[in-house]
Amino acid sequence: MEAYERLKQLVVSAEDDVKKAEGGNKAAGTRARQLMQDIKNAAQEVRQKVLDMRVKEGGGTQ
Repeated sequence: MEAYERLKQLVVSAEDDVKKAEGGNKAAGTRARQLMQDIKNAAQEVRQKVLDMRVKEGGGTQ
């Protein structure tokens, strides 16, 4: 699933900025917060696609 691959890439890409932010780098903290928002949105997209697959298969209601 393409949306899941994007989510994994976002998580991996956030690692450096999160570590730098822990060290006190304010710019990295800003980038990390933005990446976390992108990760949240990507996770919601994956969640919706999984739900759509379940409904398409007739496995339940939303």
